[in-house]
Order: sequence, then structure tokens, then C-alpha cells
Amino acid sequence: MTQSAQTKSTRLTLDQRTLHQADVCVHCGLCLPACPTYTLNGNENDSPRGRIVLMKGLAEGRLDANAPVLKHLDLCLDCRGCETACPSGVIYHELIEESRAKLNADRKRRFDEKLIRWITGRVMTRPKMLKLALLPARLMQRAGLWGVMSKLTGAVLGPRVAKMQQMLPASGPLWPKAIDERFEARQPKKMTIGMLSGCVGSVMFGQTNQQTAELLAHLGCEVRSPREQVCCGAIPHHDGNPTEAMKLAKRNIEVFTDCDRIVIPIAGCGAMLKEYDHLLRDDPAWAQRAVDFVSRVRDISELICELDPPVPPHALPMRVTYHDACHLAHAQKITAPPRRLLAMIEGLEVVPLAESDLCCGAAGTYNLMQPEMSTDLAVRKIENIRATGANICVTGNVGCAMQIQSQADAVGLDVQVMHPVELLHRAYLGDTETTDAMV
Repeated sequence: MTQSAQTKSTRLTLDQRTLHQADVCVHCGLCLPACPTYTLNGNENDSPRGRIVLMKGLAEGRLDANAPVLKHLDLCLDCRGCETACPSGVIYHELIEESRAKLNADRKRRFDEKLIRWITGRVMTRPKMLKLALLPARLMQRAGLWGVMSKLTGAVLGPRVAKMQQMLPASGPLWPKAIDERFEARQPKKMTIGMLSGCVGSVMFGQTNQQTAELLAHLGCEVRSPREQVCCGAIPHHDGNPTEAMKLAKRNIEVFTDCDRIVIPIAGCGAMLKEYDHLLRDDPAWAQRAVDFVSRVRDISELICELDPPVPPHALPMRVTYHDACHLAHAQKITAPPRRLLAMIEGLEVVPLAESDLCCGAAGTYNLMQPEMSTDLAVRKIENIRATGANICVTGNVGCAMQIQSQADAVGLDVQVMHPVELLHRAYLGDTETTDAMV
């Protein structure tokens, strides 16, 4: 995981509002048990308060942006577990994200790093390009050649590419279809919902999107998923490209104007949508529009609870456990709604998961850029899941789903990762077949 050895002696210039967060930190250490990297390696420089000291040192000109310093900052998952634990209310993610954006501007990177960043920034954020890129892999899967080919290319192009190949679900359609643009309410209409499908979500988890729309329609919502929508901006934002993130945010604000709520069944995307007001706070033409947009954004579990649904009519005799996606539990502070909805399903036994809110190692594109640390966290998560005895792990983020499923498959653990919507769809609609948008 060696990063660029380039040293920058120039001072890291941060917005004073961001730098203020470093002064809010009192270095109490309550964040340490909540930090995945510190939990694994015990290095103070890989803890939230340690990284705050590094970033403040860079901003004050006391430190150079050399390879060791950059490595400690790169190892941060930006999971925001420290924010949940912090009694002082430090908004840590603003510090790490702005620091990365400024430091990444002039960094020299190895070929495999450049390749992964190009794929995540230029391919994964564009569903049509992603479908095209996945087509050869899907063909090789069907021909039984994927295992050999992925090992070969992973060995040649390095661990980051190998990790990306490991994350690909074992099966999928050759050319996924988008869900319909409109779903009529099947009961007296309560509200109009604008639904963001997501980039990876629309290509690899189309059935979850379909079930989300069908479930909301069943509960009395008209659902609209306009084709004009674009990437939420999470990947470029976390990759240090705020300009591209702002461009995408403005487009989505324009697209989702005529709806009561805006929903997405992907926690990472939902967290980004709720950051639009911060992202555009200094743009006079967009700041208030962003505030209005954010006020309407809901995670799917949040929205369903808001609809006050009846008890589902169909029992599901299953033993499951629930993993808190970081971008749901820490970024959006949503932990109770999904559990409340699962508890409403008759016959469903939800076994508590140890360290349920500790990052699984997915963290957006982190698992591709830092595959070793990511895998160590995935192994820890899998062992906790194994201890529950559940054969289904429920989580509300596609990144977590791919990370946990791929690691479970790698170690031979018989567990299926499912979205809460999949279980709720079965519980409310029974054996009604989903119109599979993935076929």
C-alpha cells in the first residue's frame, strides 16, 4: 500500500470553518474504540485524534505532506464512527475530505492507483459505461472462464484490481435494464416520491430498486425515477474532486424538484444527498435550493417508518442479523428505523451482531484503494456474523453488501446478504413476483 513518496513543503490551506473542527477536538480518546484502523493496528497516527493532529500540523506548516503522513490519512475509511462517539461534536469528515481534496491535487500515483481512480471516477459513476465494462466479465462468468481470468489479471495488475474483481457478484444479467420511470400508487395516494437509483445500484442491484419502488407503491406512494438523474457525487467527492461533485449535485437538484420526498435504498448515496447543502453553501445561486433539497431526502427505512405502515401480513421464518452501514448509522444517524421495520415481520428472528456499527471495510472505493486493511476488516466482520448463527445478513448499503458477500464466499461461509427492502417486499407483497429489472 505504498503511496507516493512526493513531499510537499507548502502549507495545507483549509477553509477556516473546516480547520475550526481541529480546534473543537479535545483529544479525549473516546473516538479510539470507534475507529476501525486504530482498532486493528493500535497506531495513534491511524486514530481520529491522531489524524487531526497531522492535518492541523500540515495546515500550520509544522509538517510536510510526505509519504508516511499521507499514508496515515489515506488509511482513514471516512466511516464517521468517530463522529458518533465524539462528545465534543467534531465534524471529522469535513476535515479529512477537504484535506484529501487539497493534498490529492498534485500527487503522483502508481499505474494501478491511476487505473482504479479512473475506473471509479469515469466508469462507475456512469451506469451505461459500467454496464459496458462489466459485459466481458459477465460473458466470461457464463462461459466458466471468470475465475481463471480474474486471477491472471489480478496477478498482473496488482491487489487493487484483484480486489475489484473479487467484489463482482457471482452472477448477473448481461445488460441490466433500468426500472420504470413511474410507479402508480396502489392505495390512496399519500405522497409523490422521487427515487434515485444509484450508479452501481442501478447496474448491480436493480432488483432492490425495483422492489423499493413496488413496496412504496404498495404503501400508497407514487414513485418517479427520472432518466435525467445522475450520480449522487459521492465517489468524486470522497476522491478529492469537489468540483465534479458540485456539478452532479446541481443536476440532481434540478431533476428532483416536483416531489414530496427523495428516497434512495443505498446508504452511501443517501448520505451524500444529505450533504448537498454543505457542498453548495458558498454558491449564492444554489445554497438555498440545496437546503430545500436536503430537507426532502430520506433513506428508504426512514421513509417507510414515516409512512406509518401496517404490520406486514406475511410471516418470514428466518434467522437474520443486521449490519449497520456506516453511511446510515454514522453519517445519517439512522439505526432504529431498519430494526423497527424488521421487528414488524412475524417469524423473523434478528440476532444481535457484535460490533454491528464497526466498518466492514467497504467504505466507498476504500476497498479498492486500500485492499489489505479492507480485507482485514471484512474478515473481522465475517467472524462476527458467523458467531450469530444467522444465514442472512441484512444491510442497507450496496457497498457493504458486496464487501460482506464477497468475503463470506471467499471463506466458505454460507450466508446471504440482503437489503431490508427485500425482506419487507416479501412480507408485504407475499409471493407476488417482482418485475426483475435486472433481467
